[in-house]
Amino acid sequence: MSVRLLGAVLLALLAAPALADGPLVYGLTPRPIAPDTYVFEGAIAHFTRENGGNILNAAFIVTADGVVVLQTGPSRRYGEEMRAAIRRVTDRPVRKVYVSNLHPDYFLGSQAFADATVAALPGTIAGIQEEGSGIAENMYRLIGDWMRGTQAVAPTEPVYGSTVAMGGHRLRLIPLDGHTAADLAVLDETTGVLFAGGVVFCDRTPTTPHADVARWLAALDALEGLEVRLLVPNHGRIRADRACIAQTRDWLTWLDGRLRAAVEAGLDMTEALDLPIPERFHTLAVLREEYRRSVAHLWPRIEQAALPRVD
Repeated sequence: MSVRLLGAVLLALLAAPALADGPLVYGLTPRPIAPDTYVFEGAIAHFTRENGGNILNAAFIVTADGVVVLQTGPSRRYGEEMRAAIRRVTDRPVRKVYVSNLHPDYFLGSQAFADATVAALPGTIAGIQEEGSGIAENMYRLIGDWMRGTQAVAPTEPVYGSTVAMGGHRLRLIPLDGHTAADLAVLDETTGVLFAGGVVFCDRTPTTPHADVARWLAALDALEGLEVRLLVPNHGRIRADRACIAQTRDWLTWLDGRLRAAVEAGLDMTEALDLPIPERFHTLAVLREEYRRSVAHLWPRIEQAALPRVD
């Protein structure tokens, strides 16, 4: 079994979602955060049958040439509700959709945007083509009927590092990696709003099923140097400062160091699951659950790297 598949299985086993009550409606309400710019704020939580996987800060920008969407949500139902909410704000057509990475809540609503161009980094497109069906199946297990009719659809347009002018907005496309093998951040240079993709978490414990911590820390360094007025993490609270870049860096640095020290001390993965977490992180949502998932995701690689080399 591959490390990626093992991580997906462990994610399903550790999640233990509750059953949903009432109608399956997300009730999406766009919140204006800057000129022409709106966010659908997701729950600061993990995927459950109660929230239908609505844990992402998806967004859209209304430009003179049409609407730009950032992330399509965890299901076809979410994408369709998102389209309806956008229509309540503007009658301009959706022209472009950017998907930041291959995690389910970023792209599984893309069926609702079949009439628009859906774009992503080449690594994200390849990852969705390879893993998308398995990711969708795992979401069916986690959130059940919310996923009815949802199929994994890969973006069709590869994008790279560039600046795109659209309807009075200049969007800088920033290719990163570390949270996954390909992480797209988008800076609207016109408003100063940074859509950080999955690279920055704010008051919510980072997720790590595809993580390379060293590269993730380098991505945070790249974002640190940008001129930003407002930072939209894809999970957690929106802030007008860089505090959550530092918060994400602090967690990843501690997590990586703690697991490496545990391996060197001769602990096994089961023992590592219950190690104490420093008090400074106790304000992070989904803390112990994500820590345990991260142990499952990261331990095999760290343990393998610690083994003596045999020439």
